[in-house]
Amino acid sequence: MSMIDLDPARAGVPPREAATLVVVRDAPGSGGGVEVFCVERQKVGFLGGAIVFPGGKLDPADVDAAWSPSVTAPRATKTPWAADDATTRGLAIAACREALEEAAILPVTGEPLAHAELLDWRARVARGETTLRALLTASGRTMDLASLVPFARWITPIAEARRYDTRFFVFVAGDALTGAHDDHETTASFWARPAEVLRRFVVAELQLAPPTHRTLEILAGAKDARDAVAIAEASCLDPVCPRMVTEGGVVALVLPGDREHDVKEPRSPGKSRYVLRGDRFLPEDAPGSELAARGN
Repeated sequence: MSMIDLDPARAGVPPREAATLVVVRDAPGSGGGVEVFCVERQKVGFLGGAIVFPGGKLDPADVDAAWSPSVTAPRATKTPWAADDATTRGLAIAACREALEEAAILPVTGEPLAHAELLDWRARVARGETTLRALLTASGRTMDLASLVPFARWITPIAEARRYDTRFFVFVAGDALTGAHDDHETTASFWARPAEVLRRFVVAELQLAPPTHRTLEILAGAKDARDAVAIAEASCLDPVCPRMVTEGGVVALVLPGDREHDVKEPRSPGKSRYVLRGDRFLPEDAPGSELAARGN
């Protein structure tokens, strides 16, 4: 499977800090619910070809104290999810920076940037003409870290060659934020209801990694964008690090709460494992478990 590189004998490497922005908005029409902004990663590299949310690695510059006048303070978390305050803020900065780079989306206070401005900022930063911090300063804008709602923390399994400790933030987009992939790291983009993305995954029209799938499952139940924020505010922020298990030639990634995981308390609502069926990891409960017997 191209998007992963699992080896049960691998000793494991330390995961790199990363952040992802789950951008939501009220779904159009009278049916309620939300839409999420999704991007398709380029075909090579980690999660190559998968549908994901914009995000990426924490850069050393993201923890620079010089950011202070250009950002609002990030939201406090009920569960510490970084080693220090600088890293906590840096992760929120990384989520915003990557959202601009991969999706032409940037949370700012006050008047939002127009789509054409976002495309211009992205292009100028990509060419090395200027920096995001300099653009914010020149425009008199502040990056709104306080609008990012901590939602989940997923750590790549030890068996994977490339490991990331990724914090997921929910951000509610206003009407001015339309989004656009960059045709480099991301090759396609779209807004869709979570249930529609999940449907397309079931019929093998697109590929999802377990953290993306679980996020979409959870947000599929949101009544609107405000409810999505409430769901994020009530979520467990303890790390979810799937454990790879194999039995009878079947590969599974078991989550906290599964009987084959070291952490016995669930940290994410839903089925307790993702089982590799063909080229997709599908959600299932442990064989023989009470939930599996019920078909839930």
